Amino acid sequence: MKEKNQNSRIGILKRLFSRKRRADTFEFNEISAGSEEDEDFFDDSSFEFPESDPGNAKNMELRVFVGTWNVAGRSPTGSLAVDVDEWLNLKDAADIYVLGFQEIVPLTAKTVIGAEDPTEATNWNLLIGKTLNDKYGCPWSTPMIHPIKNEDYHYESLSDSESSPSVSKQTEIPGKYPPGIQSGKQNRFSRYSLIASKKMAGVFLSVWMRKELLNRYNVSGVRVCSVACGIMGYLRNKGSVSISLSVGGTRFCFIAAHLASGEKKGDEGRRNYQVSEIFRRTTFPRIHDDGDGIHPLTILGHDRIFWFGDLNYRLCLEDNLARELIQRANWRELQKFDQLRKEQENGGVFQGWEEGDIEFAPTYKYSSSNCNRYSGEIPYRAGEKQRTPAWCDRILWNGIGVRQLSYFRSESKFSDHRPVSALFSTQIKSAKSTNAIQRSC
Repeated sequence: MKEKNQNSRIGILKRLFSRKRRADTFEFNEISAGSEEDEDFFDDSSFEFPESDPGNAKNMELRVFVGTWNVAGRSPTGSLAVDVDEWLNLKDAADIYVLGFQEIVPLTAKTVIGAEDPTEATNWNLLIGKTLNDKYGCPWSTPMIHPIKNEDYHYESLSDSESSPSVSKQTEIPGKYPPGIQSGKQNRFSRYSLIASKKMAGVFLSVWMRKELLNRYNVSGVRVCSVACGIMGYLRNKGSVSISLSVGGTRFCFIAAHLASGEKKGDEGRRNYQVSEIFRRTTFPRIHDDGDGIHPLTILGHDRIFWFGDLNYRLCLEDNLARELIQRANWRELQKFDQLRKEQENGGVFQGWEEGDIEFAPTYKYSSSNCNRYSGEIPYRAGEKQRTPAWCDRILWNGIGVRQLSYFRSESKFSDHRPVSALFSTQIKSAKSTNAIQRSC
C-alpha cells in the first residue's frame, strides 16, 4: 500500500513537472491559424504561466509593427479593408501594432479649433480591429469600441468577469460604424485588443496588442499626450500624439506626428522647430504611487522610442531630376538629396536616431485624378498642384536593442500619400502579468 501511494505521488510530480516544462518552452512569436483546439488553447483562462523570478529576468523578443498613413481627410469604408490588410502585412504578424494617421478629418477651422469629434477615430479603430481579428480570430468578432470621451483617448481595462486581459464590457455606439462594417462582440476568439488610442484634430494614434501576450507580460503605465504646434505655434492643424507604456520591464514611447508642409527653401527649419517643440512639450502625467519612478514623464526617458508620421521633409533636388531618378528606381542616389537625412547629418534634427534604408518610391504626392501618377507629371492636368515627389512619410527609432526587419510602402490608392510601415524586433525583460493594465488617472 505504501509503495502504491509513493508511485502515485511520483506520477503526479512527473505530470506537474512535464506541464511546467511545456509552459516554460511555449513561445508566442508566431500566431497559429490552425484548428479550433488551437483557438481554445490560446484563450484558455485556466492556463497559467510560470512565475518570473525578478532576480533572473529573461530577455524576450517582441515584434512591433509601426505604420503611418496620411489619409487626406477621407473616412474609412468597408471596402478599404483589403488595403488595410495589405498595409498591416498580416502574413508576417506582429505582437504589437502601432498605427499613426494624419488628416483623418479635413483640416478646417471647425476641426482645428472646435471640439474634438471621436467619430472618425472610432471608425478607424473598428476597421483596424476587424482586419486584425478577421485574420487570426473569428470572422464575426469585430471588437466594439467604447465612445471616446473627455481626453479623447481609449483605454481597454479588464473585466472582472474575464481572466483574459482587455476583454471589457462593451457599449454599442449607434450609427458609429463605417459602411460595410458591422458591430459585434469582442469575445474570447479575438486575437488583438486595443490598448490605447488618441486623436488630436487630424492626428490619430492607435495601439493594439495580442491578447495572449497581455497574460504573459505586465503592461503598465499607459498614458497619452498631445502637442499642437501648427498655426501660431499652438493650433491643432499640425502636431503630435504620443502614447507611453511599459511592457515587462521595458518602457516604450510611440509618437505620431504631422509636421509643417512646404518645399520652399527654409521650410525644413519650421519642421525642425516643431520637432524640438514636441520634444519639449510632451509630458506624460504622473502615475499615483509611482514611487520608484519607473514610468518616464518625457519622450527621451523611455527605453525604446518610435517616431513616425507625415514628417513632410522633401527632396533637395530639381523636379525633373528627381522624377528621372524615380523613373530609374535609383533609390540610393535619390536618398543623397533627402532633406531629413541632410538635416540629421548637419545636426538640425533627430541626432542619433536611426532609420532603415529606403528602398521604395517616394510616397507623396500622387494625383487625385489618377493615383498611379505623381501630381504634376506630364501631361499636366488643369488645377493639379506641382509638387516634387518626396519621402514625406517616415519611421524613425531610438534606443538600444531594436532591430528593423522590414521597411516598405503599400500601394493603396485611397489618398495622395502611400502608407508606410516597418516591422521591428526588440528585446524586453519578461515579467509575470498581474492580469491588469495600469494606467494614469
